[in-house]
Amino acid sequence: MTTKGFVVSHLKDARFERGLRSFFEYRDLGIKEATEGRVNAHVIRAAAGTEFSGHPHLHHLDFQLVYILKGWIEFEYEGQGLVRLEAGSCVHQPPEIRHRELGHSEDIEMLEIVLPGDFATEEIPAVDG
Repeated sequence: MTTKGFVVSHLKDARFERGLRSFFEYRDLGIKEATEGRVNAHVIRAAAGTEFSGHPHLHHLDFQLVYILKGWIEFEYEGQGLVRLEAGSCVHQPPEIRHRELGHSEDIEMLEIVLPGDFATEEIPAVDG
């Protein structure tokens, strides 16, 4: 039996910080440290008083899943067009799919799980619908 990598994250202890996108705040769930960087999981929410900017980009990673906890968000995905996600919606974004955010509700909250824990994001030319 081992307890290596066991982690619990409670809402009462939550701390949100600015991250990859300046118009979002990220709550680290401790998964990256627990898995020695193999996986990262965090809750993302809109940062109050910030203006969003949906520049086309892609992520160099092996796996990305987004689950909407609250509110809504709209993305444009290369080859897929407009996708609106609402509370309870889940999307698997394949590695390196070009996408951009089109908008989100003020109360958006989403869970994102990525592999590996560290990955590169590349800004790119406009997405084809």
